[in-house]
Amino acid sequence: MKGVVIAAGEGTRLRPLTEDKPKGLVEVDGEPILTHCFDRLVELDAEELLVVVGYRKEQIISHYGDTYEGVPITYCHQREPLGIAHALLTAEEHIDDDFMMMLGDNIFEANLQDVVNRQQEERADAAFLVEEVPWEEASRYGVCDTNDYGEIVDVVEKPDDPPSNLVMTGFYTFTPAIFHACHLVQPSGRDEYEISDAIDLLIKSGRTIDAIRMEGWRIDVGYPEDRDEAERRLQEGYDADADEGGEEASAASE
Repeated sequence: MKGVVIAAGEGTRLRPLTEDKPKGLVEVDGEPILTHCFDRLVELDAEELLVVVGYRKEQIISHYGDTYEGVPITYCHQREPLGIAHALLTAEEHIDDDFMMMLGDNIFEANLQDVVNRQQEERADAAFLVEEVPWEEASRYGVCDTNDYGEIVDVVEKPDDPPSNLVMTGFYTFTPAIFHACHLVQPSGRDEYEISDAIDLLIKSGRTIDAIRMEGWRIDVGYPEDRDEAERRLQEGYDADADEGGEEASAASE
């Protein structure tokens, strides 16, 4: 599968970290957010990275060039910040099969492979990694409702009164049918073309969209304190790996 990374945003909520750089180049634990995204997609055997750029795009292109860890990069230009569905359409001409999509402001240490595996089953038209969050935080995200089979039956973007506390995490797999839905979407109350509205059109057309519960963690790096929390969790993971390695070495020497 190809991997689409949405990285066109300005990151106004991350200021002052984004005063002189795009959001995707803000460093988390010594590496840009986009590097963490690319690493996850390379681990999932992405055959090509389609990176949607916009704000200060030249910095991203200059930083990464044409390949990442041997995987070719194609840059897709979103000329106006008109939402994720609009951004995704900039990659349409490069995709003719199932693909992965990751929002380029998320740090994942989670079961992304489970989402890809589900997409490869014939019954799935799309699959999303979802997580339960505190009710008071749900309005920050795209909120999902599911049926008894774990299929998503409704999605609403950043609702004032969330119907559930199950939210999309920023990692998705789709068939190319999502592009037709994106073309049909109308601007929301925020004057953006919302990916949640495109997903809702897929649902209403009878497509099967599966929710995969997250195992592990992810941080949506929207504010400076989110960046700090992501760094803390990554460093905790390194410390845990080091401790585990030490225990294995000790056991082997006994």
